[in-house]
Amino acid sequence: MKSQEKRRNQLTARLAELTARLEGIEEVLDVAPNPDTAERVSERESDEVLEGLGGVGEQEIRMIKAALARMDAGSYGYCVECGEAISEERLDLVPYTPFCRDCATRR
Repeated sequence: MKSQEKRRNQLTARLAELTARLEGIEEVLDVAPNPDTAERVSERESDEVLEGLGGVGEQEIRMIKAALARMDAGSYGYCVECGEAISEERLDLVPYTPFCRDCATRR
């Protein structure tokens, strides 16, 4: 199994990256709208895209924080549903996953 410290570093780095990205999105969304009506429509469409990306980022942050909490509790790498070990390959792809492949496909 990949050392838990390496996984923790990977998750912590991703958490910092997402946090910085979300702060950037918030800064863009906080800019006052353009008084030109045509520009406002375009800006609003862009804002909706950014809000969607922000929502996805917030979800990933919650999952990363939960994975870090499982590490602290000593349960990281084990499925929260069935208790079986999560494969290394799955953790390589989705290091914050709380589910083994079988339980994830049943959800």
